[in-house]
Amino acid sequence: MRRPTVRTCTTSAAALAALLLPAPAVSADTAPGTAADTAATETVIEKVPYAMDSSNQAAWWTPVATYKGRGQYTYFAFNEPGSTAATHRPAIARRDPDGAWSLLPLLNGNGARAEFPDDNGHNQPSVARDGSGRLHVFASMHADAWRYFRTEAPGGAVTDHASELPDQGQGITYPIVATAPGGDLYLAARVGAGSDQRPGKLYRWDNAAARWSTVATFAGAPNRSVYPDDLTVDAQGRVHLLYEWAKAPATGFRHQLSYLRYDPATGGFADSTGAALGIPVTPDTSDVIQPLTTGEEWSNDNAYTGPAVQSAKLTLDGSVPKVAYRYRSADSGGAFRVYGAAPSGGGWTRQTVYAGGQTAAALGITRDGTDGERIYYVTASGADRVFVATRSADGAWGARSAAPGVSADRLAVRRDSDGRDVLYLPDTAHNSLYYGIR
Repeated sequence: MRRPTVRTCTTSAAALAALLLPAPAVSADTAPGTAADTAATETVIEKVPYAMDSSNQAAWWTPVATYKGRGQYTYFAFNEPGSTAATHRPAIARRDPDGAWSLLPLLNGNGARAEFPDDNGHNQPSVARDGSGRLHVFASMHADAWRYFRTEAPGGAVTDHASELPDQGQGITYPIVATAPGGDLYLAARVGAGSDQRPGKLYRWDNAAARWSTVATFAGAPNRSVYPDDLTVDAQGRVHLLYEWAKAPATGFRHQLSYLRYDPATGGFADSTGAALGIPVTPDTSDVIQPLTTGEEWSNDNAYTGPAVQSAKLTLDGSVPKVAYRYRSADSGGAFRVYGAAPSGGGWTRQTVYAGGQTAAALGITRDGTDGERIYYVTASGADRVFVATRSADGAWGARSAAPGVSADRLAVRRDSDGRDVLYLPDTAHNSLYYGIR
């Protein structure tokens, strides 16, 4: 893969050595969790050498992609500051295997940089790399028509290709994207801006044909809106989807976190047991991970204080889904606790991962052959805010700081092909973005 044509910063070897240092260990009494891990953290932290806009914060996004060529490449989609305090300019920060960074701005058809209004929790970018090396970015949509940018070839400019998507003119929100083993892409998003319902749709990028198509409306129901959380593709090419339900038209507090699997070989959808499901699924027919609990109500009041789901992420143990999510129960004192879930006996088992206080709407989950599931979460306060939890042999969850000394308040995590967790760490208070590897 050749160097991009647009290059604004190359970190020198000396500067990189100063930046790329192992973070210090964190003591057990500073790490929240039921059984804090006192071992030294393996995280290596590096500051991305570009200014980040404070609007670069979300829970649903997929802002990280990786690629193994002559080494590991990392792509961070993020918002740079715009021309005014209320705007941002989406871009990709690319890290080469030698540690050099490049900036790839998103360009409109006239060659000018794309710029959009800030809208925290909505106008944030997702990125993926297809099997031909093209980068695809979905940016800054809150019930807006497609804002989609991609390269024509590896290293090319990232330009507007919104006209290539189906459902032209529809309001699109929460685009999440993942690369399949063969190089195709799958994209999920909420589609429509109606007050009665807003369904979830799945799309596919055919890498060989360089074309997008609609797979299906996978979820939708009257008086309900779908909130995509995550998707991933297993080695057999099956697409695993994670999503929440809310009372239409929209709300910050959702319910009935659900799972769905799509098999391109058959065109069918199924639950976690493999049982076929008709689409679009509804709240009544979904494979529900977190059911309604005592006092939980369907409300679109953003002042609602009852039980609710807010943010979730997905990984796979082979083809078995493992889920991390935040849930506010009636007895949590208003805090969103962190839970882990997995299929079991035709249903789902749920375990409390962290219940030590309020958390931010940001999660990550990966799977490691030694640790099992690693669940990343962000606390609402503290000198260190990003933590990673793993289970000990007795099944207890313990946590330690995943980014000591970095005041990140959001996160995303992607596991690369070398089996390392790549951490995307925005610090919105200081307009900084950090790269971590562990």
